Parts: sequence; structure tokens; C-alpha cells
Amino acid sequence: MTGIERVGVVGCGLMGAGIAEVCARAGLPVTVVERDARAAREGRLRITRSLDRATAHGRLTADQGEAARALVTVTDRMEALHDRDLVIEAVAEDERLKLDVFTRLDSVVTGADTILATNTSSIPVIRLAAATTRPDRVVGVHFFNPVPVLRLVELVPSLLTSPGTADRAEAFVTGGLGKEVVRTRDKAGFVVNALLVPYLLAAVRMVESGSATVEDVDRGMVLGCAHPLGPLALADLIGLDTTRAIAESLYAEFREPQYSPPPLLSRMVEAGLLGRKSGRGFHTYDAVPRSEAAAPAGPR
Repeated sequence: MTGIERVGVVGCGLMGAGIAEVCARAGLPVTVVERDARAAREGRLRITRSLDRATAHGRLTADQGEAARALVTVTDRMEALHDRDLVIEAVAEDERLKLDVFTRLDSVVTGADTILATNTSSIPVIRLAAATTRPDRVVGVHFFNPVPVLRLVELVPSLLTSPGTADRAEAFVTGGLGKEVVRTRDKAGFVVNALLVPYLLAAVRMVESGSATVEDVDRGMVLGCAHPLGPLALADLIGLDTTRAIAESLYAEFREPQYSPPPLLSRMVEAGLLGRKSGRGFHTYDAVPRSEAAAPAGPR
């Protein structure tokens, strides 16, 4: 028994909305907190649209979609998370922002056994745990985008995470949500991004140097290695700002050249060319709703 019956999520961008959706589809009431009322409305719309797509494609019945919608509350009040059994932080990949969220959660959440989890993809969990008075109950639970589709979750205990916290979190992810877990040590990038990001950056450098076009790089990996997406299309899906943030965290920890963000990637982020969510990155995409175009963000 995990004792996790009420879930909270901080941030309702692509990742936070996906996490809230899979919890609601598992029959759990979810309270999601965004930075203001406008962002909360947009986050609610993001979840509703995803559930509608799942219903339209036959992955959910109409009744299941409606039941999941009824289990989700989106608000701009952090205090609404006071009684949650598990709170998952899913704001933008910015260490200062995440530290602020954990400091606020520590003062708001009252449960003696409540787990505070982070969906960070690269920031060491111990740094976030240190912002609280309960580091033994802080753990990394890193989902992958799109959350309703991809089955993997990286479970990342810090040096101070209690074995009981890690075991409860794993049982929730596997038994409650039906995901698969890999456990990893608390180091930047964990398992997947430590392997994936150098590959994505190598593709950017190949285009930057003129060795190959965007189209040929992606076509080569799709047709030559049977990847479902080429590396540049995948970077667009992740978000070029998120890709750069992960690379910067990896480089700060390991100081190895393959983790250093290429200048082209940095210039694209500075120009607002963030990939799918902005309508243009290495590829150009159909116009997206304004609420989908903004980079995922949470309470400031």
C-alpha cells in the first residue's frame, strides 16, 4: 500500500498537464497549481484537449474521459495542496524556480508522510531537497513527454531520500499509474538524458557546421537507425529551451565537451524558436493555440 490517494501537481505546461492527466485517468483526484488564474485556465484547457483527443482516437471511452476531467482541479493557490499525499513539481527546468517551489511547498503541505517529488530532467534532486525541512521525503520522479503515451519514469532518490519514500514512490508509479521504472543515482541527466542529450547536440553541431541539412540528418536516423523521430525533430518536441537547459546542467556537473550547448542552439532559443510549442524550431509546424505556444511554466 502506498497510501497515496490525493495527488498535487505544480505547473500545468506540457509535462504537468500530462502528469495530471495520467493520475486522473488512474482514478485519482488531482489538484494542479499554476502561477496565476490565466495560466490555470490555459492549463485546464490543455488537459481537456488531451482527454478529448484520447476519446476521439478510441483510447478512452466518453465516460472515462468525463470521469477523468471531473477528477482534475486547476487553481492558482498553492495552499490548495496542503492535504495532498504526493505533490509532483513540474515547472520549467530552472533551478531557481524549482527551489522557490520546494520552499513554498515545505511551508504549505501539512501531511507528515507526504512525498514531495520533482519531475526535473537534469537538476540534482539533493539541491531541491535541501530547500525543505524534510529531505528524506523528497525524490525525483522523471516522466517523459508525452506523459500519457510514454511508459518510462526515472526514479531518482537523493543521498537523503529514505528507502520508504523511494519504495512508496515506485509503488505508486508502477501500481497506481501502470508505468515502468528505472532507478538511477542522483546525478545530472540521470540515465536517459545523459545518453540522449549528447546525441541531440551532435545533430545540432552537424547542421551548424554545414555537414548535412536538417532534413538529411533526421531522415538518416529515421531510415538508417529505425528511430521514430530524427534527433532535430525530437529536440523540437522536447523544446529547444528545455534541451539547452538540460545540456547546461550536464555541462555544469561534468565539464565534458559533448554536453556543451552549441551556439546555434543558444541563438535559436534567444530568437524564440523553441520547436513545436512555438511553431518553429529546426522544422516548421502548423500554428498552435496560444496556450500551447508558451513555454511550460509554473508559479513564480
